[in-house]
Amino acid sequence: MKQFKTLFIALALTLGATTLTNAQTKVAHIATQDLIESMPAYKNAMDQLDKLEKTYDAEIKDMLAEAQSTMQRYQSEAETKTEEENAKRASELQATERRIQEHSQKARQDLQKKQQDLLKPVMEKARAAIQKVARAKGYDYVLDSTTGTGVILAEGYDLMPDVKKELGI
Repeated sequence: MKQFKTLFIALALTLGATTLTNAQTKVAHIATQDLIESMPAYKNAMDQLDKLEKTYDAEIKDMLAEAQSTMQRYQSEAETKTEEENAKRASELQATERRIQEHSQKARQDLQKKQQDLLKPVMEKARAAIQKVARAKGYDYVLDSTTGTGVILAEGYDLMPDVKKELGI
């Protein structure tokens, strides 16, 4: 009876340990920002955004230069003009300044929208690759180990090499 009891306890402990081992979740990590920045599509998107930003900057600089030269011309001619004409010119300059500010604000909004449009497919592709690799390797959770995302220690399995391989990077 005593041997049966010992055997039963040993069996129960073995089953419990096996169940506990199987119940553990597998966790991996990946620095998603580093992954996205290493993707060729990201680099192409950033090149497009840089070109667009330079175009907007050039337009705004041209508008500012034109307004500056008009203001200098109006200032140099101010003494030879009537007060009424000088007031009209001052309101013209204020309207020009408002147009420049509106153009600058619209340019920023366009850049943000373009950035979202260009980067959304890149992020979705990265996410899909991470999910595919994690499922194939049997991971239940994948933590983002990019600096500043809340993961303090990431010593577990790093999916980066496998995901880069999946993406062909």
